[in-house]
Amino acid sequence: MTVLTNTTAVIVTYNRSAKLMKVLDALERQSLSLDTILIVDNASTDDTQDRVEAYAKDMPVIRYLRLPENVGGAGGFHEGIKAAYMQGAHYIWVSDDDAYPEPDALQKLQEAIIEFEDSYQWRPSFACSRVEWTDGSLCEMNTPHPVWDWARFVRPGKAWALVDSCSFVSVLIPRWAVKEHGLPIADYFIWFDDAEYTRRLSRSYPGIFCPESRVTHDTPDNRGVNFGLVNDKSLWKFKYGARNETSFRRREQGFPGVVAYIYSVHQQMKKGRIPWKLRWKIFRSILRGMAFRPKIQNV
Repeated sequence: MTVLTNTTAVIVTYNRSAKLMKVLDALERQSLSLDTILIVDNASTDDTQDRVEAYAKDMPVIRYLRLPENVGGAGGFHEGIKAAYMQGAHYIWVSDDDAYPEPDALQKLQEAIIEFEDSYQWRPSFACSRVEWTDGSLCEMNTPHPVWDWARFVRPGKAWALVDSCSFVSVLIPRWAVKEHGLPIADYFIWFDDAEYTRRLSRSYPGIFCPESRVTHDTPDNRGVNFGLVNDKSLWKFKYGARNETSFRRREQGFPGVVAYIYSVHQQMKKGRIPWKLRWKIFRSILRGMAFRPKIQNV
């Protein structure tokens, strides 16, 4: 059997050229060579374009896609996955511009998908890495969500747990899954685009978590998504998250799912003693989410 392995890495970036260069260094060291590295630039205003183009002179697999405006992480991943698919990639490796993979991270993901398919006659809809923070601990915001029978195929040395969602930090997506389920929702702009997309892919079959594939996520701190952490500075992101997840729950779970979500958000903000002026803004975003119905674009 011929195994198709043409792989494109999709990295979405915005004004973080120094970290992006470290990502390119890590991609250059991969034990499994990439066929294409697609840098999707959300109209950065720093020196990103100059530095990527300079790097590409010694690394010809790099392609640079500059978007006319900042469409957020969601819009960037939408455009990047679409471009990689249209260019014929068999696998699309998606990640942020501040995530540094170990040299064998891609190889471990691809080997896991291929071996899983051969062994169990199921096609995982994606494979995701263990994402660590800068001190080596688990990066809380990038923890994949397991399904009820997550341990069904876990074996010594191959702890491939079944998961139905993960973040856009080192996730390998096969071409068939994009063809079958379409692209990430660009209208989300930021937050919950990765969770929605991987849950959509999981309709075919869950993804697999591959702890032997490791990535360091260079975030300022190691905190998960919790509405008890809302403050004036982060409010804009949480508002997107509230709107987007409400829209998803209305679509997938109906009104009971939205009510459960409102209760969960309320409890988190209450426990975090969030000022009421911020709580009301989050609740208004949830109301907007009930009427927010972005379209899913197919390829």
